[in-house]
Amino acid sequence: MRTAYSVETVRAAERELMARLPDGALMQRAAAGLAAACAELLGRVYGSRVVLLVGSGDNGGDALYAGARLARRGAGVTAVLLAPERTHSGGLAALRRAGGSVVASGSVEEVIGRADLVVDGIVGIGGKGGLRPDAEALAGVVERARAAVVAVDLPSGVEADTGEVRGAAIRADLTVTFGTHKPGLLIDPAREYAGSVRLVDIGLELPPTAELEALQHADVARLLPVPAAESDKYRRGVVGIAAGSSRYPGAAVLAVFGALRGGAGAVRYVGPAKGSVIARFPETLVSDEGPARAGRVQAWVVGPGAGDDAATVAQVLDIDVPVLLDADGLRLAERDAVRRRTAPTLMTPHAGEAAALLGVRREEVEGARLAAVRELAAVYRATVLLKGSTTLVADFGGGAVRVNATGTGWLATAGSGDVLSGLAGSLLAAGLSALDAGSAAAYLHGLAGRFAAEGAPVGAHDVAEELPSAWRDVYR
Repeated sequence: MRTAYSVETVRAAERELMARLPDGALMQRAAAGLAAACAELLGRVYGSRVVLLVGSGDNGGDALYAGARLARRGAGVTAVLLAPERTHSGGLAALRRAGGSVVASGSVEEVIGRADLVVDGIVGIGGKGGLRPDAEALAGVVERARAAVVAVDLPSGVEADTGEVRGAAIRADLTVTFGTHKPGLLIDPAREYAGSVRLVDIGLELPPTAELEALQHADVARLLPVPAAESDKYRRGVVGIAAGSSRYPGAAVLAVFGALRGGAGAVRYVGPAKGSVIARFPETLVSDEGPARAGRVQAWVVGPGAGDDAATVAQVLDIDVPVLLDADGLRLAERDAVRRRTAPTLMTPHAGEAAALLGVRREEVEGARLAAVRELAAVYRATVLLKGSTTLVADFGGGAVRVNATGTGWLATAGSGDVLSGLAGSLLAAGLSALDAGSAAAYLHGLAGRFAAEGAPVGAHDVAEELPSAWRDVYR
């Protein structure tokens, strides 16, 4: 599992470690890892041209010491000092001893234009509120240059704890981060600026509970339900789907499709699209009695394509089993009805739906996704899966937020969310917690989207077809 920790936690761990190490040893560890990553990206260090963008903090010191290492290997290294009077003195002296040069920040466009590599050491993990004007101008120069860009710890202009980007920011090809990932490296919009991320172990001792968790194949494999020899369809779990309408029958079909590929033993469908569902999936158990009388169900999915059927949404929320609330169900559900539930509730909004639920503009959710998912979970006392290029899953009880980035832009297609709802609902019925069901479903759904697309447009049904492939890939 990949984890990310807050700036406060990282700072505390760094202070504890520095108290046990010789002066400057921790920065040298970071610089060694940074220099190695830069050398690998360059391929040939001798004769290459490297430009360091150096701010006033330890971030700039890391860049200077790494630049000195590259200069000793034959690179031509030039440091651009944004705050000459506050530059890390030890790092600057090391660079000069190694043969590096220094230029003022006002005359660097030509220097950066000739560079093979730019190292961004402007602002460290404590940076907030966007770049200052001189750094913002440099970001524009770097954007226009052809050089590869390596960010030190995280790109300048992104906020480490939140993933927010306020104005211009350095866009890196590679970010070399130290000790642990920072939340901004895993969450959009900041993640888009980080490029590939390399973690350098510098010996930090971190607490067991992280700010963010990103599941990997092995973590998901441990969560997925596997039938035992004595299992039957009821022991594996039955998921109920209350979805679709005369206007949106396809939403019901796709939600059932996702549920059938999600590990539960059976799928019950309630709603006006039963003809379409049975025609496509004859194994579905169809009921005409409504959710309360549908028969044995261990979890419900309600809302995809439901139109204005508020009565069915309310009826499902009154049933004492886990419930996944999606699409129209999010709009139709009463907040108090969700808050007073004792069984788990998993809400799966996209940014627009989350904005409507919070009473803010969509841009506010997209710019501060971590804050938005936590607020929604707290307001509704539910587990919230916020869909997007990086999916976030937060429990209302606190703890680490799960982040998933297995998807692809081709998943932004009509009906894809309905497949995800059915899949997550099936995992709920199989006994997973709301946090685990949402996290595992997002992971598998993203993988299936990649397998289905392979760089070309896909439909939601193609994604559902690839769910078994994603499942098998996780186990391999």
